[in-house]
Amino acid sequence: MWIATSLPYLSPRREGEVDPWSQEAAQEGRTGTQKIREVVTETPPVEVARALELPEGAPAVVRRRTMLLDDRPVELTDSWYPTDIAAGTALAEAGKIKGGAVTLLADLGYEVHESREEIEVRAATPQEAAELRLSAGAPVIVLRRTCLTADEKPFEASVMVMVPEGRRLRYRLIAG
Repeated sequence: MWIATSLPYLSPRREGEVDPWSQEAAQEGRTGTQKIREVVTETPPVEVARALELPEGAPAVVRRRTMLLDDRPVELTDSWYPTDIAAGTALAEAGKIKGGAVTLLADLGYEVHESREEIEVRAATPQEAAELRLSAGAPVIVLRRTCLTADEKPFEASVMVMVPEGRRLRYRLIAG
């Protein structure tokens, strides 16, 4: 059983800390890595543009990654950033970001105060099935996450398509 929690992915890393995906996998005695598939500036899908409060047709930077668990693809992650935040930073470059995107964003003044998440289960598209090595039409978990600052400014919208086998999502909410 693979148990995933969102909190480590929303917190900046300290010097020398490994990324949360690698850390979470290591705690289970496994190896978590990622491969950057693409970093481009383009018009996001309507739901992403809406989440980022972008005007119609406005471009955004997207970092497309494949998350690997023991060298097997288990998740496709597309993280979108408004161009006024990402342009001229490592977010818009096709390479790993020292400390990760969440740390870079915090250094730029964009710390996660609120995360809005939505979960859906649906059939994989043909491209998703191929990239995740699933049979055509296999079920996938889709997690959509929008990160906002304390003044409710959205600065990141991610769409994660996950292999469901052995996956359990864990949430911890504290009221008050």
